[in-house]
Amino acid sequence: MGYKVPVGVSNKHLHLSQADLEVLFGAGYELTFKKALVQPGQFAAEEQVEVVGPKGSATMRVLGPVRPETQVELSMTDARSLGLKCPVRESGKLDGSPACKLVGPKGEVEIKQGAICALRHIHLNDEQAKEAGVVDKEFVSVKVEGERGLVFDQVLCRVGSAHFKEMHLDTDEANAAGIGNDAVVEILK
Repeated sequence: MGYKVPVGVSNKHLHLSQADLEVLFGAGYELTFKKALVQPGQFAAEEQVEVVGPKGSATMRVLGPVRPETQVELSMTDARSLGLKCPVRESGKLDGSPACKLVGPKGEVEIKQGAICALRHIHLNDEQAKEAGVVDKEFVSVKVEGERGLVFDQVLCRVGSAHFKEMHLDTDEANAAGIGNDAVVEILK
């Protein structure tokens, strides 16, 4: 029997640097807490930003806290509708990713890179990783049970003291598997 992990379906969203946050919302601006996320210290903010690509635009929620670099996370379907050819990447790996424009109530920002499709991954703290028998940056397969059951390969394990057990899939992947935030999956070893 494999190690069980709850699923968190990740809708399109973005993370902002403090500098970009202030251009979009005003000098000295701080994000407004809306809802806590499972990962400790992470939250959905009240703020939303319009993301503009070559073929269209979409309004996306900002997640906090601020980060060193601005990053837009999209599913492949979202990326195509905006006209962006986004690489599938680990969060924070932005080199060579597409540019886009962000529009807020106080200004606009042209990011030179930062639009990605996030690589499916599992967050685990040190104790949970030990229980699961995995290490940081290890790739595993994950089994989804049910009517549309399948196995996801190339699932990155992200282990750290500030993490809590949760697998992140984008909406395309969750829909393909017929699962939502109430699902539990199994790490295969």
